[in-house]
Amino acid sequence: AENVVARGARMAFELAGRSFRGATIQCVNRIPLGRGLGSSAAAWVGGLVGANALLGDPLDRGALLTLAARAEGHPDNVAAAILGGLTVSCSTEAGVMAVALPVPADIGWVVLVPEVESSTREARAVLPESVSRADAVFNVQRVSLLLAALGAGRADLLAAAMRDRLHQPYRLRLFPWMSGVEAAALEAGALGCALSGAGSAILAAVGGSSGAVARAMEAALRAAGGRGRALTLAVDTAGATWESLG
Repeated sequence: AENVVARGARMAFELAGRSFRGATIQCVNRIPLGRGLGSSAAAWVGGLVGANALLGDPLDRGALLTLAARAEGHPDNVAAAILGGLTVSCSTEAGVMAVALPVPADIGWVVLVPEVESSTREARAVLPESVSRADAVFNVQRVSLLLAALGAGRADLLAAAMRDRLHQPYRLRLFPWMSGVEAAALEAGALGCALSGAGSAILAAVGGSSGAVARAMEAALRAAGGRGRALTLAVDTAGATWESLG
């Protein structure tokens, strides 16, 4: 099958009305695959943005977002890859809508990347066809609180705001060590903790030094019989960019 980056490039050429005859593409992927970290979205966006640059930038970010969301099947991760920052997005009859919001600079982020990979298809298969009204209300309240807390700089609300009832309880059987890792992170000083996407990675927000939280998450995973590494990451606010090396 054609590489996802190359497929993204082909889509950009086709929308611009140009013939795509192939290309030599060298990919450097720093995003672990199969961990719920948006690696496929980054690949689509990389191909689209790179090809658009070769074409002279005929496609604006809105067009790139529409193409990427169509390729990925939803706008969630591609919006973040294109716009950077904290993004809120949705697909509507009028097209894809997305807004990038600032993230407080004094909040750090630790991502525990287990060695075990996760299939998005498998992770979705464990979810129920329907959820209770109470659980739906619970999550709407929490995501609203999360956005408000980040916007107001209320780090003390993140532990409650990052709670979930719609997917994490069901995916616990795929990642049985998740609860232990979350508890260890919070005990070590994390502000909040959640499964990243469909897993298997776990994301923790930190307000001070990330080292203690990272070590605690790795230790909890080892204690549960797993292995992995914790990464301390900064929020990219620029989104997808390109530069010429020639």
